[in-house]
Amino acid sequence: MYKKKLAADIRCPLEYGLEVFGGKWKSRILCVLAAQEPLRYSQLRREMSNITDAVLAATLKELLGSGMIQRRSYDEIPPRVEYSLTDKGHSAVPILQSICRWAGMFYKESQTEHPMTQCEKCDYR
Repeated sequence: MYKKKLAADIRCPLEYGLEVFGGKWKSRILCVLAAQEPLRYSQLRREMSNITDAVLAATLKELLGSGMIQRRSYDEIPPRVEYSLTDKGHSAVPILQSICRWAGMFYKESQTEHPMTQCEKCDYR
């Protein structure tokens, strides 16, 4: 397992926020779960479409560690695991939608081949 060479050096709330839901996949996962939770791993992967299993698993672990999502395991055969947003995760959704609306003023929709259906909820057009 990868270990960082340097300890996290977060010096302000903005850096913490970017660490928690920054990057390519974290915000997408949060938006997918906000649109339709709870989701099983396979459903989440299907919604994300072009993410690898390794990246999805690692990103889910990071979001679990930061308290943005929760994982619920059911004692069944076959095993069933569902992911959903925590209160902390739900509180970040309006912020992500606000960023989406702001970015929509400058982003050209034709730049992407795979638009996310969750983006329609942000009303960024």
